[in-house]
Amino acid sequence: MNDYKMTPLERRATWGLGTVFSLRMLGMFMVLPVLTTWGMALQGASEALIGLAIGIYGLAQAIFQIPFGLLSDRIGRKPLIIGGLLIFVLGSVIAALSHSIWGVILGRALQGSGAIAAAVMALLSDLTREQNRTKAMAFIGISFGVTFAIAMVLGPIVTHAAGLHGLFWMIALLATLGIVITLLVVPSSENHVLNRDSGMVRGCFSKVMSNPKLLKLNFGIMCLHILLMSTFVALPGELERAGLPAEQHWKVYLCTMLIAFASVLPLIIYAEVKRRMKRVFVGCVALIIIAEIVLWGAGTGFWTLALGVQLFFLAFNLMEALLPSLISKESPAGYKGTAMGVYSTSQFIGVAIGGSLGGWLDGLLDSQTVFLCGALLATLWLLVSMTMSEPPYVSSLRVELNEAAARDPDLQRRLLAAPGVSEAIIVPGEGSAYVKIDSKVTNRFDIEQIINGTAA
Repeated sequence: MNDYKMTPLERRATWGLGTVFSLRMLGMFMVLPVLTTWGMALQGASEALIGLAIGIYGLAQAIFQIPFGLLSDRIGRKPLIIGGLLIFVLGSVIAALSHSIWGVILGRALQGSGAIAAAVMALLSDLTREQNRTKAMAFIGISFGVTFAIAMVLGPIVTHAAGLHGLFWMIALLATLGIVITLLVVPSSENHVLNRDSGMVRGCFSKVMSNPKLLKLNFGIMCLHILLMSTFVALPGELERAGLPAEQHWKVYLCTMLIAFASVLPLIIYAEVKRRMKRVFVGCVALIIIAEIVLWGAGTGFWTLALGVQLFFLAFNLMEALLPSLISKESPAGYKGTAMGVYSTSQFIGVAIGGSLGGWLDGLLDSQTVFLCGALLATLWLLVSMTMSEPPYVSSLRVELNEAAARDPDLQRRLLAAPGVSEAIIVPGEGSAYVKIDSKVTNRFDIEQIINGTAA
């Protein structure tokens, strides 16, 4: 019988790694609402180069995300996490010391090069048991959303008080604190759990990349972050032109974020429990189109801009919750970790394109053109999302097998014949079974009973 209560070590690992992940994300997002306003005072700055400074972080992340995840299998999780955070600190210090936009661009590129997300997830997988891993991963996911909201509010406040250089020094300090927590709080892992549900596996990428349902979702997360970055290249300047000083922007972000968080939860419950995910997803993309059109037509009207920001954050926060859930549902059994790795890379490609293209358009034409192009991109995304089918409402399980069960040639057939099981693969070399189940029909305990009965 499994104990579903987290052990002290599991709680320490979850809170420690969640804090490390959040500190780094805080450093990434705090720059977003302030760089386009305060960054224009840097030597050589232009709208296009500010956009490049925002976007190059995503490009570096996209390049190093998967290689760093695979490298952590060889050199160890904690050494890679510490090394990635040291690179992030170095980038932050370079940006803090620089008075030129090119120095900030170099610093941002180094910040993005310290891609530790995959290693954090892999270490969390090593340090938690199967029955508690989903809770631990969910904690990391929730911390991402909360961190984004805090960063959008904190960025303008810190920058107003300490300047852009002071902001980068604070980001360096936060990453240093992440290193201390990794060394002193996060437990070390004695063995690496090869878990295809949380880690990337060589040889699995071709199947993930050729899956049309996953491709549509990867296109979706790329579009979402193109829209986020391009919108925030243009938005701070528009708020200033509407009469709101840059140091007051946090008030708009705080109010709209709080309303968005309160509104999102009922919609997530409706999508998951009532199994209306496609309907909510398509409606969400349509809401982004409306938000971009409202921002495009706002001009110097403050309340119209605030309405556009509110609609955008509502859709963005909801989509950030829906998309990972859809990836989990649509990925084949045993391929979830690899699918999430490709998904994260697509997300950071969106960051790179959105920042760079948004800055270029803002400099070449104006902010209204950025919003209009955002509405056109979201319309294309809407057309793609309407071709999606309703996802299977299934959960992924990994169950460890003893030697007898791993060798049993009949185990896969027995699992597939069980009520509520849609997919099952056995990986004897890993001593694991990967199963997709309908949690309204069956659960982990039932699956383990089948496996134990087979092995007996």
